[in-house]
Amino acid sequence: MPERESSCVGLNEPRLVVRKFLARPQHEGVGAIVRRSIGRFELRHFDPFLVLDEFSVTAPAGFPDHPHRGFETVTYMLQGALTHEDFDGHKGTIGPGDIQWMTAGRGIVHSEMPAAQGTQKGLQLWINLSSKNKMIEPRYQEISSKDIAEATKDGIKVRVVAGEALGSKSPIYTRTPTMYLDFTLEPGAHLQQPVPESWNAFVYVLEGEGTFGRLKSSPVNAHHLLLLGSGDGLEAWNKSSKLLRFILVGGEPLCEPLVQFGPFVMNTQEEIDQTIDDFENYTNGFEKARHWRSESGLTLDF
Repeated sequence: MPERESSCVGLNEPRLVVRKFLARPQHEGVGAIVRRSIGRFELRHFDPFLVLDEFSVTAPAGFPDHPHRGFETVTYMLQGALTHEDFDGHKGTIGPGDIQWMTAGRGIVHSEMPAAQGTQKGLQLWINLSSKNKMIEPRYQEISSKDIAEATKDGIKVRVVAGEALGSKSPIYTRTPTMYLDFTLEPGAHLQQPVPESWNAFVYVLEGEGTFGRLKSSPVNAHHLLLLGSGDGLEAWNKSSKLLRFILVGGEPLCEPLVQFGPFVMNTQEEIDQTIDDFENYTNGFEKARHWRSESGLTLDF
């Protein structure tokens, strides 16, 4: 396949792949299947990222009532739809290509359940919040697929979930500075995408087969997570005859102590103990959980 002219600005020090993981299917929620690449035993965290799941769920399976505190969840639908409902009365459905950026802050109890026939597929990323932001009020940023910034150049298409690429910028506000780019490369396309040098960054391959970091590297196919080393950006090639689709995600490390207990992520064990106490006693942000149940009527143990 002839190589196209490189897109984007040149890089002084392209990031190389330093670790590679295949995300294998596992059970999560109630009957749902996820491929977890960050948040598993080999890679507990990748500052500021806590979890990356590629999920697949078919009714009546789903993610019924469960709490969060201390971080953000980013849900990006690839196929089908999920209905989200929380204890504060916020309810909505996100479909193919839609984004929900939820800041749990001091506390949310919510459910995420299938809203369409067949299998619903998507990605969910957990992003840690700094100590100064862990107890802020919850909030949502929701963008429908048609409103996500897109750009196309030299056989490359990008959907800008967060950050900026190919001259297009996302309206999403990231408390923990983050970029989240969904790239599709046509056969022969060559990408050079800047990433701030101080940030951690990774690639997750969704479809096809690509070469990352170094032209002579072995191609990588779907469901693989690639941790990128130091440098000023990502270089990627599609040397195959089919489309290549992957996400490039980067974030500024918080470099803070981290203690996690399931859906609660704080800085100290004392804060985790307090969070459990708050949740069990419906206080300090969890008051509305006392009498609330989602329409699913189910509760997720953790």
